[in-house]
Amino acid sequence: MPSPPSDTPPRPALDVAGVRRDFVGPGRPLRHLELVAETGSTNADLLARHAAGDDVTGVVLIAEYQTAGRGRHGRSWSTPPRSQITFSIGIGAGELAPEAWGWLPLLTGVAVADAVAATTGIEPGLKWPNDIQVGEKKLGGILAEVASPDPVIVVGLGLNVSMTAGEAPDERATSLLMLGSTMLDRSALLGSILAELTARIDRWTITGDADPALHADYRSRSVTLGRRVRAALPGGREIDGTATDIDALGRLQIDTGEQTVAVSAGDVTHLRRG
Repeated sequence: MPSPPSDTPPRPALDVAGVRRDFVGPGRPLRHLELVAETGSTNADLLARHAAGDDVTGVVLIAEYQTAGRGRHGRSWSTPPRSQITFSIGIGAGELAPEAWGWLPLLTGVAVADAVAATTGIEPGLKWPNDIQVGEKKLGGILAEVASPDPVIVVGLGLNVSMTAGEAPDERATSLLMLGSTMLDRSALLGSILAELTARIDRWTITGDADPALHADYRSRSVTLGRRVRAALPGGREIDGTATDIDALGRLQIDTGEQTVAVSAGDVTHLRRG
């Protein structure tokens, strides 16, 4: 694990003992929580365990440092050790209709945004489908991947906590430290995120869909709705229009002026205002 430069803030190791006590065990939302010092990708690790026959439902894998973190479309990213909260969780999806799966990364974003707001006072927004933003800067990202044959969805989160401006991978990246937060306790923030996330997953699995409250909560956090956007769709097609809503399947509705297109996959760019 690389050593941080001398001018970086203190980055103590995560203390997960209290998190395990609160979340793992009979009658609690998780079956297992594991912390590793370093790995390539927590998502890739859980997917590999599932492929090898392990049950990863209710399993959380946390890494202090990822050497091959992945975003959507296989994009790679990396941040300094202990400067992020980086974990993946396995969620059983066998009893849910595949049409409902699109809401899982969206509800994860709501849970993370609510936890960050409650813990730090910073109010993040959500850029459809998987970015956690403050203004136009990216604070974190979410990656959901489906493993078969018995469907398990592995959801990964990377949230920048104490990354400095000099360590940022590009000019669009930000962190809680860069945003002025004095609350950089990753252990407390991890507990808050897991509390919000497991509660929302429980409600989602019970209802089998996104209920009206989740729809409303997502809309209130969205920084995409109402914006002019460009969507790069599979097959090389692009459309421009106004993002008007999120439908029952979690798809982004874009009004092109001639028709409304429901986008379920593809990159979405916010176009400049004015």
